[in-house]
Amino acid sequence: MSSMAVFRLIFLVVFLGWLVVWIMLPTKLYKNTWTPKLNSKLNSTYFSGQGTNLLLLSCPMMFIAALGCIYLHAKKQQRSSYSKSVVTSNRLSFLRRPALVMAPLGTVTAMELAFAAMFIALLIWSLGNYVWQTKFRTVSLRLGYVGNICWAFLFFPVTRGSSILPLVGLTSESSIKYHIWLGHLSMILFAAHTVGFVMYWAVTHQMAQMLEWSRTWVSNVAGEIAAVLALAMWVTSSYRIRRKMFEVFFYTHQLYILYIVFYVLHVGAAYFCMILPGIFLFVIDRYMRFLQSQRRARLDSARLLPCGSVELTFSKSPGLCYNPTSILFLNVPSISKLQWHPFTITSSCKMDQDKLSVAVKRLGNWSQKLCQEISSSVDRLEVSVEGPYGPNSSHFLRHEQLVLVSGGSGIAPFISIIREIMFESTKPNYQVPRVLLVCAFKNSADLAMLDLLLPINDTPANISQLQLQIEAYITREEEQPIADNQKLLQTIWFKPNQLDSPICAFLGQNNWLWLGAIIASSFIMFLLLLGIVTRYYIYPIDHNTEEIYHFSFFVLWDMFLLCACIFLASSAVFLFLKKENATEGKQIQNLEVPTPTPSPGSWFRNADRELESLPHRSLVQATKVHFCARPDLKRILFDCKASDVGVLACGPRKMRHEVAKICSSGIADNLHFESISFNW
Repeated sequence: MSSMAVFRLIFLVVFLGWLVVWIMLPTKLYKNTWTPKLNSKLNSTYFSGQGTNLLLLSCPMMFIAALGCIYLHAKKQQRSSYSKSVVTSNRLSFLRRPALVMAPLGTVTAMELAFAAMFIALLIWSLGNYVWQTKFRTVSLRLGYVGNICWAFLFFPVTRGSSILPLVGLTSESSIKYHIWLGHLSMILFAAHTVGFVMYWAVTHQMAQMLEWSRTWVSNVAGEIAAVLALAMWVTSSYRIRRKMFEVFFYTHQLYILYIVFYVLHVGAAYFCMILPGIFLFVIDRYMRFLQSQRRARLDSARLLPCGSVELTFSKSPGLCYNPTSILFLNVPSISKLQWHPFTITSSCKMDQDKLSVAVKRLGNWSQKLCQEISSSVDRLEVSVEGPYGPNSSHFLRHEQLVLVSGGSGIAPFISIIREIMFESTKPNYQVPRVLLVCAFKNSADLAMLDLLLPINDTPANISQLQLQIEAYITREEEQPIADNQKLLQTIWFKPNQLDSPICAFLGQNNWLWLGAIIASSFIMFLLLLGIVTRYYIYPIDHNTEEIYHFSFFVLWDMFLLCACIFLASSAVFLFLKKENATEGKQIQNLEVPTPTPSPGSWFRNADRELESLPHRSLVQATKVHFCARPDLKRILFDCKASDVGVLACGPRKMRHEVAKICSSGIADNLHFESISFNW
């Protein structure tokens, strides 16, 4: 058995054991038999009433997170080229096929459906056991218990630098939908929990309970404040508000910090330990992102496209590696000091070793202001970044053929894929997949997005091995407009500044090992300090009776020690690596750059574009434009006769669902679907 298989077996055993605890939690066997024995051994003078939950519900996931970092580092070190047999010989490949395609759930694979069914079964099992054991009037309390299960999983999907998500082939951007689902489900349960208690107090004439902040038990006031904050976040997180009024959604969602505080004050220290792993890992990730964002990124140039989009190119350290379809979060203080927006990386770290590019579509207020600032001939633009974040491997290279279906700005992640394949095709004796890019645009001006397939410089001279076919569809125009009436593509160069630095790997090239060290050291430090505070400060006061020492103070100690330990461990690693990152940044010289000048126009709308270079000529010859037409996706996909066809779709929801339904129809077994969606 290989070392990687041993790692996976350990992860599986620990995770299944963790799930068994959650399954047994609402049963009489756990409450009447296991709990007294466990409490007598684990709830010592060092951890008071938190020992059992810390060991059974917190430690397993923290162990997986820390060991997962070592696994991902080892996997990164021995990364090799993919074999074509990986997909076709995989007996479990049917689990990745779409099993359900419907709004608002989107495209749900068989594996996701199975996990969702098991999670719902866990909630029903827990609620059923709680209700069966209690009177009907306390169902509201049990609904709160079940909602707490949702919170145990809620923060894993939004931990961008997670070491757990890659273990199951997920990224934070692809799993954000799980956070949305869990958020809605937990809010339904907590809303029923809150309304049920208010009705109960009203019927029993105990409305004064709403103003009680108990010294020895849960605080009703804290729960009510948490409910109001949660309701504000829930209402403003609806799809329509996120799309039309992003600022309202963004600023309201920052209330999650206060919500966590009052929620934990309401449930108490023991229940906080049940949801601790997700919050602990999220706080580590959030603090690391804060440290990274304090550095200003060096913005070298911007390509303004006639369609209104812009490609921003940053300097980066050659040691920074990322995979295609990764995203980068940008913050421009001159527009908003608080707002961070994710954008798709269009560059390939192999082709562009010292450059990193992102595509920005001119849609909302923030992106419009960004384009206006760039167009106003500024010499320098201050930008902070977080990331990049993305998949742990270039898994698409193992397919025999790739069909990339995009709509509008959905072409952006495919640009990075094609650039990656373009670079790999120059290697001797390296077989890359054939690529069919099917892109739909509203107007012919959007064809300028295809200009981004080639970077500003460093394009490989020999791409003869690249088998690329581009089918572009213009849906709202019957013919190509006259070129003279169109805007030119323009490249703007920014002056370098000593305060700016290249984007680099925040934790160095051994980032997974350093992250594992932060997770392990901060959690061990938390346990040690919690034990010391409980034994030598709290225990002499209450002697484990919980009647003298304030109930809420236990929670405040937990939250304070959690934040303090994460701050100390992360800051120590940051300061240790800061010198290394600074040295690496100085090695990238400030080069003289030309003054802002307009560049030649797009391939398709300006005959003066120089096409002497082989890459430009090859891409133009590979492109066919269809006016006033929409792609016949069923015909296109069924005409793919390769034994292993990877189908990637990115764009409007309706288009992605159509592609998913075709791939899941069962008519063509050679189609392997994957949806790329960045709906934040």
